[in-house]
Formats: sequence, structure tokens, C-alpha cells
Amino acid sequence: MTRIAPPTDTVPVVAPSVPAAAAPVAAPPAPASPPGRALALDGIRTVAIVMVVLYHLHVPQFEGGWIGVTVFFVLSGYLITTLLLRERERTGTIRLGSFWWKRLLRLYPALVALVVAGLLLWNWVGDYKGASLSAGSAAFIALTYTGNLFRSFWDTTQGVFAHTWSLSMEEQFYLVWPPVLLLLLSLGRRRRTLVLGLSTVVVAASAASWLSYRTPSGGSTPDVYFSPVLGVVPLATGCLLALLLDDERCRSFASGLAGHLGTWAGAAAVVGVQFWIGDDWTDHAWTFGLLMPATGLAAAVLIGGLVSVRTPVSVALSWSPVAWFGRRVSYSAYLWHPLVIALLGTFAIGWFGNVWLFAAAVIVSIGAAYAIEVPVEKLRARVREARRLVAEDHAARSAAAS
Repeated sequence: MTRIAPPTDTVPVVAPSVPAAAAPVAAPPAPASPPGRALALDGIRTVAIVMVVLYHLHVPQFEGGWIGVTVFFVLSGYLITTLLLRERERTGTIRLGSFWWKRLLRLYPALVALVVAGLLLWNWVGDYKGASLSAGSAAFIALTYTGNLFRSFWDTTQGVFAHTWSLSMEEQFYLVWPPVLLLLLSLGRRRRTLVLGLSTVVVAASAASWLSYRTPSGGSTPDVYFSPVLGVVPLATGCLLALLLDDERCRSFASGLAGHLGTWAGAAAVVGVQFWIGDDWTDHAWTFGLLMPATGLAAAVLIGGLVSVRTPVSVALSWSPVAWFGRRVSYSAYLWHPLVIALLGTFAIGWFGNVWLFAAAVIVSIGAAYAIEVPVEKLRARVREARRLVAEDHAARSAAAS
């Protein structure tokens, strides 16, 4: 989150759209969607975060932790772009300030809590994975969403905050993409032009990542992995999917046999790469220039199928416990599991140690979600309700005075 960061609003489902120039003042309500579509996307989050945690626990056959991150990025690009497109269809514009403010309120409190906890425990976890920075520097980088830049261009690592590089990649992308999207739509650019432009970005960034690959030393991850050039590929792939499914003909195509085939093919490809790739993936330039972009494409095909048709895959991903964990806990799990592993990992021996360490990470993540994220969301809801009541009262007074 993809978190990885989760979206700032309710998961959208695919619904017919109206070109922005002809959008009515009040758009008609979206038709009811078949059960399981949006829930299945929550379920994907659960699968993706499990991949990432098992990678950090060094579980065999899960050496490709980047696969879960790629799925998160693609899902994030799809969801955020869909929300932006729906807002423009509904209101005629995209309120960039509101978008950025909501996203900050949704994501930042949990990140601050993690950083505070990491600083308090630094004496015990500060050398996790060979941290090359002081506690203050590592915390500053995490809180300023610059981890990917420091890891890519200055070859540093933040220890228990190192995983926040992916959050940095997302936030930097969403500083750029929404204004670009709004500008291009305001200039009357057609969907085909946007699709072509994003496709060019994906191909060019993939090629640049391949060409900029340098063999890592000491078994470390190549710097190109953390580069914004490579990071933009799965995010832009998700945006591309949103633009395609915003077209009625594409939605109609995906709602038939193509959606069923896409769901199964995308799921098979993502799972296949997960169990096929070995721990030598960092030694090959084509991993970054070809395999990672192709995995992002497979994830997009899977997501496109899940939001278009009902299949056994979507039903499984929509199972209440799986969907609940993805919706409620996945972001917290992504934030907190490295700290749990760093603190307790030396006591975990063998497969049973991994089992209870995984369980400990889950318990801590659930606790953090309900101790931090839920209260913040409730506070935001109360503030929104108070503003609504004030606006209604002001409107009533103005009507009475006139």
C-alpha cells in the first residue's frame, strides 16, 4: 500500500462514466455492483502484506518480497486514479489541496507513532539490517518521505525505518500525478492520449531501470530497486488500468470472458513469479527492467478482472476475515512488522519461531490499527459531521434572512 499506503477513501467499484465536458451537475448514482468486487481488492492487500512479511522472515519460496510491494503499488495507482476521475466527473474538478490533506491525515499519524516507538526502542533495534544512520537521521528521513531517495542515490539504510522507502515513493508520485491528470483533462486531452502517455512512461522507465542496473555488492539490493524511475512503473500501471476501465467499451469487454481469463491469468502469473523466483533475483538486470514491470502488468490484469466479474478468486479474496484484514490492518502491518522482527527475531528459532513471530507481528499490527488509526478516523468523521451541521445551519439562516 499500496502500503504500503491504503487509499484515502472508500474502495471504488467500476461504474459507467460520463465525459467530463458533458458531465451533468448531479451525476446519477452508480449502479449496484455484484457482491465481492471491492472486498476482493481488500483481500489482495492481505495477500500482498503476507508476501512482504514472509519475505522479511526469510521463509523459503518467499524470496521475492518485491512482488507484494508491486501489487500494492499497482492497486494504489488504480484506486487513487479512479477516485480522482470520479471526483472530476462529479464536480468538474479535482480539489488537490483536499486530496493531499486527506491523504496526510489518513497516513501520517500511524507513521509518526511507528517512528516514536522505533526511537524509544532504538537501543535494542538500532542495528537492524546494518543501519547506517543515527536514530534522528533515520526518523527524519522516514517522516519527510525521502527514504527512497536516500536509499537509491546515497546508498543508506534506516534500519527499522528502511521499509518506509515505499511510502516515500507513493507520496512523491501523488504530489505529481494528480496535478498532471487535472491539467491534461482541463486542456481537453482525450483518454487515448493519457493512456498512450502513461504507457510510454512505463516502457521508458522500465528500459531506464534495466540500463541503470549495477551489480550489488555483498548481496545487498541494487540501488535501482529504490529508484523513483523504477518505482513509477507499477504506480503508473495502476493509473493506466483506471483510465482504461473508465471507458465504457473497456468495461464491457472486461465484464465478459476477458474478465474471467484476466483474473485467473493475473493470479497465476503473480503467484507463479512468487514461487519461481529465487534469492538471486538481485543479480540480473532483467529482473528490474522486465520481470518487475511484467509482474506489475499481471497484477493490473488481476485487479481489472476482480473489479469486472465474479469468480472463485474474487469470492475467496472477499471472505470477510481476509477482506477485513486487508482493509483494516494491512497498512499497520506494513509499518510495524519490521520493528517486531527486529525486537523479537533473535528469539525465533526454526519454523515454529517464524510462526509465533508472524503471530506477534499480526497482534501488534491489529493493536496499532485500533489504537491509532481507528480513533483518528473517528475524529475525522466527527469533524466532517460538525462542518456539515455548521454549513446547514448557515444555509438555513441565510434562507430565513432572505
